[in-house]
Amino acid sequence: MCAATLVWFRLDLRLADNPALAAAAARSARVLPVFIWAPEEEGDWPPGAASRWWLHQSLRSLDAALRRLGVHLILRRGPSLDALRSLVRESGADAVFWNRRYEPELHARDFRVQKALLSDGLSVRTFNSALLFEPEEISNRSGKPFRVFTPFWRTCLSAIPGFMPAAVPALEKTRPLPSLQLNELALEPLVDWAKGLRAAWRPGEGGALSALRRFLEKALAKYPDGRDRPADIGTSRLSPHLHFGEISPRLVWAACAQSRSIASEAFIRQLGWREFAHHLLYHFPHTAGVPMRPQFSRFPWRMNPRRLKAWQDGRTGYPIVDAGMRELWATGWMHNRVRMVVGSFLVKDLLLSWIQGARWFWDTLVDADLANNTLGWQWVAGCGADAAPYFRIFNPVAQADKFDPRGDYIRRWVPEIDTPSYPRPIVNHAQARERALESLAAIKQK
Repeated sequence: MCAATLVWFRLDLRLADNPALAAAAARSARVLPVFIWAPEEEGDWPPGAASRWWLHQSLRSLDAALRRLGVHLILRRGPSLDALRSLVRESGADAVFWNRRYEPELHARDFRVQKALLSDGLSVRTFNSALLFEPEEISNRSGKPFRVFTPFWRTCLSAIPGFMPAAVPALEKTRPLPSLQLNELALEPLVDWAKGLRAAWRPGEGGALSALRRFLEKALAKYPDGRDRPADIGTSRLSPHLHFGEISPRLVWAACAQSRSIASEAFIRQLGWREFAHHLLYHFPHTAGVPMRPQFSRFPWRMNPRRLKAWQDGRTGYPIVDAGMRELWATGWMHNRVRMVVGSFLVKDLLLSWIQGARWFWDTLVDADLANNTLGWQWVAGCGADAAPYFRIFNPVAQADKFDPRGDYIRRWVPEIDTPSYPRPIVNHAQARERALESLAAIKQK
């Protein structure tokens, strides 16, 4: 009979359709789940404040679910390799299983950990839990990674297997090992700014499944048009749940594919964009901080702390921009259509670098995901793979008229819109557009 198996939880904070957990339960009666807090191992992108808040809630939910099965979640601090070796000594475990992560720093870290544990004589197995496809599985006809979404997704669709998400495995009750208390990880803020987040979200696997049911019942049928209306709940709001692995993309795919409708195809395509983001970051790891299109390294970005602060605070004088930035601050989330508008405003109207926007989103979004964040900001800045052309500059007034025609979204977040206290625009959009195009012409000439 096998000894205990450690399951190293990371961004896979669920019981259902969890390949590492299911394989461990099939191998050994004793399964010891562990989460290791080691933000220093994530390089330049350790979890931001909103992500840490969500992580605290999700770990609490996971621990409660495991306790109902007779198992306790073990919490430790990094370094990860040291923590795992210590647990092996304490428990007598002879195997360590985990689900893979694909961010550059963590992919390299996991390789080092796996090599060291194998040298210790342990059995080590890793699994794909976060994506429909491994990043290496999808390539163009030349065997190279894709840079354009449409052929990438066409290739994915031609290779989609029939997904059968796995059920929650049965686990044997185990004696708990020494563990930190969740509060000792200091994930929640010392000053309570998270009231809006608590009102807006239910982190954890139960919250993820509830969000999926709500979307399927109330929003999926209208998704192709509803997804662009920020005043309505027309999107799934599954992005933070997917990021933290509280629900698997396979389960979401299987649930949506049952309807076989134009609406479900439109939504599943968004899962494709998530896959594409991870495909790009895996194959082009430098792009988390460097534009994929080299000429944009010469772009004459400006430094203007006053205008950056106005953008961050939602005080630009452009109502849809300000509404989006205030929604972000209050709830840790922003509607995707509005993300494109506020992103375009930062990099094209204000000529501030996309990196400054990516850093702000990273700290304030509950769904801050390095692959998605990188793709989104490089897309709107025109410097990434399959990006919007730089000369595509969103007019914030026209965008508001088109997608929030009654002003419901704007009034919700900018209640002083028609009062003297609302600020005047910090730039003239028409003039800013010309400056942006002149800057683009300058790097083309060089």
